[in-house]
Amino acid sequence: MRNPVHGRVFCRRTGYSFGSQCQQRTHHVSTSASERFLRYVTIDTQSDPRSPAQPSTEKQKDLGRLLVEELLALGLGDAHLDKHGNVYATVPANTDKQVPVICFCSHMDTAPDFSGTGVRPQVVENYQGGDIQLKGDVRQVIRAAENPQLADQVGNDIITTDGTTLLGADDKAGIAEIIAAAQILVEKPDIRHGTVKLLFTTDEEIGRGVDKVDFEKLGADFAYTLDGSTAGSIEAETFSADRVDIGITGVAIHPGYATGKMENALKIAAEIVARLPKDQAPETTEGRQGFVHPTDLSGSMEKAAISLIVRDFEDQGLAEKEAMLEAIVRDVMEGYPGSAYTFTVTEQYRNMKVVLDRYPQVVEYAQEAVRRAGIEPKMGLVRGGTDGSRLSHMGLPCPNIFTGGHAAHSPLEWVSRQDMDRAVATIIELVKLWEERA
Repeated sequence: MRNPVHGRVFCRRTGYSFGSQCQQRTHHVSTSASERFLRYVTIDTQSDPRSPAQPSTEKQKDLGRLLVEELLALGLGDAHLDKHGNVYATVPANTDKQVPVICFCSHMDTAPDFSGTGVRPQVVENYQGGDIQLKGDVRQVIRAAENPQLADQVGNDIITTDGTTLLGADDKAGIAEIIAAAQILVEKPDIRHGTVKLLFTTDEEIGRGVDKVDFEKLGADFAYTLDGSTAGSIEAETFSADRVDIGITGVAIHPGYATGKMENALKIAAEIVARLPKDQAPETTEGRQGFVHPTDLSGSMEKAAISLIVRDFEDQGLAEKEAMLEAIVRDVMEGYPGSAYTFTVTEQYRNMKVVLDRYPQVVEYAQEAVRRAGIEPKMGLVRGGTDGSRLSHMGLPCPNIFTGGHAAHSPLEWVSRQDMDRAVATIIELVKLWEERA
């Protein structure tokens, strides 16, 4: 179907407007981002934080192998899966200009927070507003009151789960959008662009997404992760993040003869957690406010362990929260003179803004590309991290662009087919901009 857009023709199959006609595709793989997405989400790629391997689960490679097949079918002859599960591919330049090499990156794994096994995607076509009842679990309802973004989706097609699993739009929507854009670039040589690199990583959800990326092989100058949410959003700022592990060694003794002697490590750990400030928790903070969040508490009378994550947009705020946390531990331990503790801080990632501020054109081009795709850009910040956080601090400046996904890591996850098309259009406009301004 054709719809005129400023004198151009809008192709519903690709979500991109062309100057001539909407060309039908004949490849054995579908071309639209949403059709690719519906295929990808049925492959279980959940990562496992308890595994020391990379990838943490071999099943992530199942999707990787499929992606390589599809990329090779598009004519990207260097597409391959490495031993760590990362997928690399290149769309060669078709211009004589010296254009910076741009990479688009998304991750293949889904979060450990909720099951990703047996995903059965549902499509609500021509959504007309209101709540969306999920078919597989009647208790699961995507409520319009809790998802204000649904108000912008009337007339669009909404993809959900059946309510028994997460969907995987985080981040298989990004993968589908990048590959759909790559196909447009291959099949529309009149779109001038420099070398475009594609990178699909494993284990992003457990903080290891780019640990094993071969940067020399990748050969990119700048990058964009497709791992955001609401259409039009661009994120150039993330939390800085550390993990804190506290070990407690108590005084163990038979409980029948423990008077004045026992110092129960598990009780000590519980007392430390109980003293955490309630106004610095995830559930009581928003915007630029950081937090301290216990993620695991385990142990026995003799030994106990607490794991926490600390988040703040400023490194100084991170250090202040860690100092506050250790002060709590020391204060609690004074009441247990026979016991001892260890306090270990592990850096996880840092705010990408520190790097991106040195390369303003990377974000400015993203904003202009979103405008060209017909949306007003919205600058946001990530109360979390992305592969872009790590990539930026590893020498590859990398802001984050929307995919259209919402309610990630839950059975209420959803994405709009039309928003996915807008993400594809944004990618195309981005590569055009880098070539135009080279």
